[in-house]
Amino acid sequence: MKNLKLLTLLAVVAMFAMTACNSEGGSAKSADTSAVPAAATTSATTTPPAKANEPEVPAGPTTTVEFAELEYDFGTIMEGDKATYEYAFTNTGDEPLIISNAKGSCGCTVPQWPKEPIAPGASSSIKVQFDSKGKGKVGGNAQSKRVTITANTDPVNTYLTIKGTVDKKEDAAAKPAVAQ
Repeated sequence: MKNLKLLTLLAVVAMFAMTACNSEGGSAKSADTSAVPAAATTSATTTPPAKANEPEVPAGPTTTVEFAELEYDFGTIMEGDKATYEYAFTNTGDEPLIISNAKGSCGCTVPQWPKEPIAPGASSSIKVQFDSKGKGKVGGNAQSKRVTITANTDPVNTYLTIKGTVDKKEDAAAKPAVAQ
């Protein structure tokens, strides 16, 4: 009896799926796309849209990029100071380099990147600023932040690191009074 109910349910679902996916003919009406420009229509060969938290991956030919360095150590700074570094790079491929996104691992790390294509053989830089506000502690607090660069390269992501130590002045009001 249970098997009969299960088979019946599967048959109903299968029939629904077949009629709901009717693309031509039959009783289902197809959408009129005559007024939609060809670029707005989709096909099986288009790239699916990026997820909400993922940057769009550039389509087209890929190139290669070489950074002078992928990691920068700013040393020790005091809490509230900002550390800034420019990561120099060169397009070492045969196609224009297109950086579609650069994103810091948290809101305290902000990259600025060139929005225009970088010609083959040309150089540029990505400026990264780390804001140490709220990141320090007395005696120092090690910090390491990552910036993800998304471009028409293989692999599509390149990672830059900015790191160092954030020190904090000892708060005189929080220090217990010494009896004499």
